[in-house]
Amino acid sequence: MGWLTHEVGWSHVFFFMGGLGIVISFVWLKVIHEPNQHPGVNQKELDYIAAGGALINMDQKKNAQKVPFSEKWGQIKQLIGSRMMVGIYIGQYCINALTYFFITWFPVYLVQARGMSILKAGFVASVPAICGFVGGVLGGIISDWLMRRTGSLNIARKTPIVLGMLLSMVMVFCNYVNAEWMIIGFMAMAFFGKGIGALGWAVMADTAPKEISGLSGGLFNMFGNISGIVHAYCHRLHRRDDGLVQRGADLCRGACAGGGTELPGAGGGY
Repeated sequence: MGWLTHEVGWSHVFFFMGGLGIVISFVWLKVIHEPNQHPGVNQKELDYIAAGGALINMDQKKNAQKVPFSEKWGQIKQLIGSRMMVGIYIGQYCINALTYFFITWFPVYLVQARGMSILKAGFVASVPAICGFVGGVLGGIISDWLMRRTGSLNIARKTPIVLGMLLSMVMVFCNYVNAEWMIIGFMAMAFFGKGIGALGWAVMADTAPKEISGLSGGLFNMFGNISGIVHAYCHRLHRRDDGLVQRGADLCRGACAGGGTELPGAGGGY
């Protein structure tokens, strides 16, 4: 995207990425099927999948009863009134604050505060993203390994989240160095830590009441994306008079600290 912006302008990035998304959506429709509708599956495989606890008929039409709004509102209050669920929601808020920083403000930081060209910033910004991808996979592996070793879901989920978010706080050191390789290194470590700690949906699957898991997931997404609104505004307020983005990392450091401490305090039945 940095190369496209440099060569043909920022508007072409939207055409390219939007067109690519449309093409991928048709590929997705072609190759993704329900388990019991997949052309390459047989009954023995379906039985094996179902025996493992998977839902192979989850998209079948059911005569579900319509839930009154008053009852739905009561369910929302039940979720928000749970200290455990609120801790999970706040943790997702803090993790998403990092996500939005790297998507939006990190390239701006490289260009305005560090003097990189748009082309160079585009390539450089991909390094932390790759580290975040590796961290995301590794976080799941670590969580599963801890589950096998300890048998404690509490330890298996909280440990990667807390350690990952604490690792993300190293981005604050970018305020005190000038070497580009050190800046990228700290940011890559931060994104890597964010990836390790991004176990929010695993925690949701473990804790959300099954009858209202969709509603709980909606609140989970709502709290997470509120951070995109709040932190974008806070970044604007913290820009210095010279226009350089100097304090974005400090804001995200606070989010990392919050994400690293809020989930352990959730307690409850988790």
